[in-house]
Amino acid sequence: MDIGHLDALALRPAHPSPVQGVERALAIAATGLAGDVHADPLSPRQLLLAGSPAYRDLGLPAHALRENLLLDLDTARLRSGTVLQVGQDVLLRLMFQCEACGRLDRQRAGLARAVGARRGMLARVIAGGTIRRGDVVLDLGPLLPPWSDDWRERVLRVLDAVPAGCVVEYRQLAQLAGIAATYCRAFPAVLRKLDPARAVRAVPMRVAPDRPRWDGRGLFDDLALGGTIQAA
Repeated sequence: MDIGHLDALALRPAHPSPVQGVERALAIAATGLAGDVHADPLSPRQLLLAGSPAYRDLGLPAHALRENLLLDLDTARLRSGTVLQVGQDVLLRLMFQCEACGRLDRQRAGLARAVGARRGMLARVIAGGTIRRGDVVLDLGPLLPPWSDDWRERVLRVLDAVPAGCVVEYRQLAQLAGIAATYCRAFPAVLRKLDPARAVRAVPMRVAPDRPRWDGRGLFDDLALGGTIQAA
């Protein structure tokens, strides 16, 4: 189903450099956009999709939400597990809504609260190709398992995927769950409260490696998924 168009396209080359608007970008399967700081095979936050309605309603300047893809639709209506086709070839797996963090307030005081649930949707690339400004965006349906907007549920999901006999380091756990590395300081207390049985599968980096460390490979399996989902 045709749900809109790509109004604008941008890359974030490094932290904390400004977002750069571009006419086209190369999407790389299971990685992200070439030249973008968030291109990472082991992250659920490869791309950020924001909506033009939020910009219009809030009177925001270009790139204020630091998105990669600006769509002419309300991203708060998008659902995790949905696959979007952008242009002829690129397929995106919608992961979860991006939280409106305090960094937005650097753009304008109170912007994080004003944006609320309209910051945008995070996604992974499951089939690559060239994305161009003006491309049609198709909704191919809820073809993949959804991921929760709640970071705690994502943490537990990652812990459930740790192979038997292995552990995952806190920093890696944060990356795989799509949360800031600063959460690592809270992991010992938070994990014990969430589920003590699962908590033992995560360790701080400084702990001696008595068990193999899992880096998260296989958690998303986007390359395999891209081979089974066909562009329209």
